[in-house]
Amino acid sequence: MAASISIQQLYDTYHHQLELEWDSGADHIIDIKPDQDNPIVGYFNAIHPNQIQVLDQTELDYFASLDEDLMAHLLHTVDWQKSAILVSAKGAAIPKAIARFAQAKNMVLLKSALPGKKLIEYLRFYLSRITAEQTTVHGVFMEVMGIGVLISGPSGIGKSELALELLSRGHRLIADDAPEFMRTGPDILQGSCPEMLQGFIEVRGLGVLNVRAMFGETAVLPGKRLRLVIDMQLLSDPEHKISDRLDTLQRYENILDVDIPVVILPVAPGRNLAVIVEVAVRNHVLRLNGYNATEDFIKRKQKMMHSDDE
Repeated sequence: MAASISIQQLYDTYHHQLELEWDSGADHIIDIKPDQDNPIVGYFNAIHPNQIQVLDQTELDYFASLDEDLMAHLLHTVDWQKSAILVSAKGAAIPKAIARFAQAKNMVLLKSALPGKKLIEYLRFYLSRITAEQTTVHGVFMEVMGIGVLISGPSGIGKSELALELLSRGHRLIADDAPEFMRTGPDILQGSCPEMLQGFIEVRGLGVLNVRAMFGETAVLPGKRLRLVIDMQLLSDPEHKISDRLDTLQRYENILDVDIPVVILPVAPGRNLAVIVEVAVRNHVLRLNGYNATEDFIKRKQKMMHSDDE
């Protein structure tokens, strides 16, 4: 996935983490395009230049060993159109000849106090978040017993009311109504809340509530990995009647090509849904650890039948 971002925005967002200092150059928009054969960021490469070129001590020592003619030849061989940012590691000064040439090619020059290896590692991590696939899903995203849980279901079924009950039981809100999910790994979805909605939840009859003000600072979490979907469905809805009482069928919901386990939660008067959600999470944790209560029960039944036959 390609993403467009201004260099100034990139600098403003991560300059503390990367210990950056703006050296020279005018801000402009760059297209971050992941390419396995030509990484977005890496050490200075004249043949296959990265979009962000890093100058560490090895590169600076090499440049220092060149005379003016060799330096000029090297600089003219680089396809500078592919590079947008030149960063020196460990706060080192960029050689004047390189700085002049890079500025003429509309590159931004930065300095970082970090060593080159760590600088590249951090940059790749932050840039991967910018270019990661993202989507918005309708529902309430919460942390329940340490697990990221998306509560989904049709409008008006009581997702926010269930979220309030879970909040009162000590669990934490991440996002109400429109959580955003980002694929940060082959099977990892990281969920967060749009900035405008952070800390708020809407409940019919009560309007918009400030969760942080009502339940305390620890009741709100900025983000969490999605591990389970609780799909609320009316028990009276014939399309969602659960015929398999032993729950031998594992259900999944595909979000950004990642399969997330789903538990269907039938909604009916008198059911304590918050307790059922907690139990569903506990059961999911057991499954993650290799234990399946249904399989255990079936084995016990088969063993008893076998004993009766004997």
